[in-house]
Amino acid sequence: MTNDKVKWSVLLGILAILWVVAFPAEASMCRTIKDDTICILRIKRSAKYYWQYRAAVSIDGVKRPVEIYNCRDRTRVRQDGVVVSFEPDGAGEFICSFF
Repeated sequence: MTNDKVKWSVLLGILAILWVVAFPAEASMCRTIKDDTICILRIKRSAKYYWQYRAAVSIDGVKRPVEIYNCRDRTRVRQDGVVVSFEPDGAGEFICSFF
């Protein structure tokens, strides 16, 4: 094989490996609502209650622990078990309108 064929074969081999291998993504979805930056850090939909999401969010860079967001009742359950209504234009509204 000529030198050019070897170079192209190696290049195609590297491209094929990069195309096949999927690297994990660390991306959060953010939106600015009324001067607040709300980012969804992790989210998981309930299989049994499809209107509920377990999500960790940050508001203006302040991380909240994972809470349960109930899109049907427009409430969230904090880690201490307290049920709180969604704030207008808050994280709950963002989660339920996006998903």
